[in-house]
Amino acid sequence: MSELRYLVEHQTHYQYDSVVTQSQQLLHLVPRETPFQQCLSHVLQCDPHPSEQAHRTDFFGNHNDYLTILAPHQQLKVTSRFEVACQARPTLDAYQQSPAWEEVAWMMQHQASRHTDASRFLYACAKIKPNEALAQFARERIRANQPILLAAMALTRHMFNTFKFDAQATDVSTPLDEVLRGKRGVCQDFAHLMIGALRSLGLPCRYVSGYILTHPPAGKPRMVGADASHAWVSVYCPVYGWVDFDPTNDCLVQQEHITVGWGRDFSDVSPMRGVVLGGGQQHLKVSVTVTPASAHVI
Repeated sequence: MSELRYLVEHQTHYQYDSVVTQSQQLLHLVPRETPFQQCLSHVLQCDPHPSEQAHRTDFFGNHNDYLTILAPHQQLKVTSRFEVACQARPTLDAYQQSPAWEEVAWMMQHQASRHTDASRFLYACAKIKPNEALAQFARERIRANQPILLAAMALTRHMFNTFKFDAQATDVSTPLDEVLRGKRGVCQDFAHLMIGALRSLGLPCRYVSGYILTHPPAGKPRMVGADASHAWVSVYCPVYGWVDFDPTNDCLVQQEHITVGWGRDFSDVSPMRGVVLGGGQQHLKVSVTVTPASAHVI
């Protein structure tokens, strides 16, 4: 079995127009352990140095770091560096026996207590409100009695072929109905839309946050800091468990995706958010570098 290793550096740099006297931050920057991924090392650096720091696991099993900075400052820089090992996941051919999506929806409606881990990902949340328009969008792209994972792949492919990646078209507050009408957005929008569509059919889906290895143009070097956080969708199948799909890249998630955390939507796993006392207007710069470390046979 092959294994790919990656070095990831995620830098978040805030600059403020005036002095911040106190800052409290919540971070989701440590990768999860999964059957296909192991975190080999992790280092978190903060400048100014935090007066208080704690590490906890949240309701969804994600790693959370809490920082309190009491030293007056006009800039805040947080750097997360880690090495991760990723193993190959099953291909779509391995999922041919997944039950029909209607059968899964029936199970979740009538036997939710048998699938407690999945049932928490069925309902409306801050950024995703299942509705009939989203359900209709899904029904028009998948077949009746289609195996759930093949249906998810069909919806993934439709979104990739129909929607255009456009970083200027949306922001974190853009509602899903606007994304659906405009057919433009970024990976976060496409993940939210696919989740909303499938949840509107009664199917459990998770929002997954992490990174993806990007490939520079032929003959060009890999640019430091040019990558970004990424988002995709995890669909629940009673037979195979959680299976991940990336509508931004038209693929079943494999070894080039690095999982940091999952939740109901982006707000559960945003890389860094917090509150500050003072500061005035803030200016944010984020840079991410994903570098292949080595390949191993295990």
